[in-house]
Amino acid sequence: MRARTRLLDVNTGNFTVFINPEDAKEGRLHPEDLVKIETGKRTVYGTVAIGDFVGRGEIGISQDILEVQPFSEGEAVVVVPAGTPESVRYIRKKMRGEKLRKVEIEAIVKDIVDRKLRDVEISAFVTALEINGLDMDEIAALTVAMAETGHMLDIDRKPIMDVHSIGGVPGNKTNVLVVPIVAAAGLTIPKTSSRAITSAAGTADVVEVLTNVTLSLDEIKRIVEKIGACLVWGGALNLAPADDITIKVERRLSIDPRGLMLASIMSKKYAIGSQYILIDIPTGRGVKVESMEEARSLARDFIELGKRLGQYVEVAITYGGQPIGHTVGPALEAKEALEALMTGKGPGSLIEKALGLAGILLEMGGVAPAGMGKKIAREILESGKAYQKMREIIAEQGGDPDIKPDDVPIGDKTYTFTAPTSGYVTGIDNRAVTAIAREAGAPEDKGAGITFHVKVGEKVKEGDPLFTIHAESETRLDRAIVLARRLDPIKIEGMVLQRIGNI
Repeated sequence: MRARTRLLDVNTGNFTVFINPEDAKEGRLHPEDLVKIETGKRTVYGTVAIGDFVGRGEIGISQDILEVQPFSEGEAVVVVPAGTPESVRYIRKKMRGEKLRKVEIEAIVKDIVDRKLRDVEISAFVTALEINGLDMDEIAALTVAMAETGHMLDIDRKPIMDVHSIGGVPGNKTNVLVVPIVAAAGLTIPKTSSRAITSAAGTADVVEVLTNVTLSLDEIKRIVEKIGACLVWGGALNLAPADDITIKVERRLSIDPRGLMLASIMSKKYAIGSQYILIDIPTGRGVKVESMEEARSLARDFIELGKRLGQYVEVAITYGGQPIGHTVGPALEAKEALEALMTGKGPGSLIEKALGLAGILLEMGGVAPAGMGKKIAREILESGKAYQKMREIIAEQGGDPDIKPDDVPIGDKTYTFTAPTSGYVTGIDNRAVTAIAREAGAPEDKGAGITFHVKVGEKVKEGDPLFTIHAESETRLDRAIVLARRLDPIKIEGMVLQRIGNI
């Protein structure tokens, strides 16, 4: 079928090609069919949608296709059915619980990136991994395939350090301190981070309050080779692009296959050339990894995968039983992190975790003797060297290095919850905290989130403030208040937990 392109102002996220009903009937095309669009030496794949908002002889091209393969308005193209790729047979093989060979994994990943696989087939693959898992041979092959189908970053300044938290703890702005501490010690740490998927703020969301995080690979290379560090959003870099596609499926299905999580994290480290990697596994009630046994098992997998990829990996199992610091939400966390960098002081949970992780990286990188990393990290933070390095990062990425904590705009619609009774704070529900902060508007509304006035173990009196919700709109605030009342995220108990009489 020959047609002329019509560029549509719609982003389906699904590489959609819109075809007129009469043309579809004539070409024997059906909704969700895979088609190949060819023009000159260019080829792109798309999924068919049928509608009369495009005329006969036209095909509508969605914006997501145009982002990877530019077409001009009215360009002549040939549209043909693509058929079922061979990789679908390999997906069925994994659905049966069989082990995949390296070449089969490579074919699946390439077809995901090229959009030869539709969402239903990608969903089948992700679900098969959730049910049947991957062994370490398969995980290593998947990791390399995911990295090599995207862009690779080559930084001359060595050694290259990296740190990654698997997430799950609200308020985890730790790496905003760790990266400048490590870079101030003379090591190289190009930190690419994600935006929030299910949390109230990813590291990229927090840093974006202070400076630009959407940079090109060339810009990152220039910045890192000049000052030794960056804090950027990885989603704009086409690093391991198959990961960005599978994450959307995982989010819809609310699953996170272990082997895919390992490959997802390590593929991006492999793509930017990381040599020494520290993985932070928060552990505790209400986070992704709730038991020490599970955390140790996952740690062993990360270390083994690193060996297979030629990377040295260490793992820090960290306390994840309550939010880190006193704030949750992009602007609130940015303000808290900036205050800590400027003063060298801050909430114990934030400072101690940041210094602990930075100290391990300093020892891994050979700039601190064994057992002295945390002490040297503290000296770098308290001396102001980490703050000066953060100023350099902010400036090089296009922000104002003179920004002060009070310059950070916070949501001005607020409501404070108080203690209904006297007692001790015995628990803070991580999942409830995240849900409330998101209901208030985070991370899309940068100023939305939560400020905590108490932490676990503290004594409170009836009427004492517990936490304040911040929002940028009254509507969002009202919704967050309703949810907070229902979820009741902070548990207060007296010293006598239960009385039992004679039976």
